[in-house]
Amino acid sequence: MNMRMALLGLIVVLAGCQSTHEQLLAEGYPPAFADGFQDGCGSGRQAAGSIGGQYRKNVPRYLKEKLYAQGWDDGLRQCQAMQESRDRESNGWSSDRDRAWEQQKTRDKARAYRPD
Repeated sequence: MNMRMALLGLIVVLAGCQSTHEQLLAEGYPPAFADGFQDGCGSGRQAAGSIGGQYRKNVPRYLKEKLYAQGWDDGLRQCQAMQESRDRESNGWSSDRDRAWEQQKTRDKARAYRPD
């Protein structure tokens, strides 16, 4: 019984590991659009400063295929915005932590110097 549950859990997890490209195709987007989106998305992450992003653009295809160009442009914009949003969020957390730490440090100094 435990083996069946483990196998079922593994299947569910693996089914959720669908790439954006595969997801777009499954949702009915044309292959050219999905290809462009995938290339544009990596380019957008790189443009936002992500280490994981890699600039990719098939220029001849971009110039000839309208769907590839639309997918590339959409992928670039969406993934760049998403990466920048993640960066702002993570920077905000560290800034809040830093601010709280500085405030606590100042309070502790004030207590240490205050005569009892």
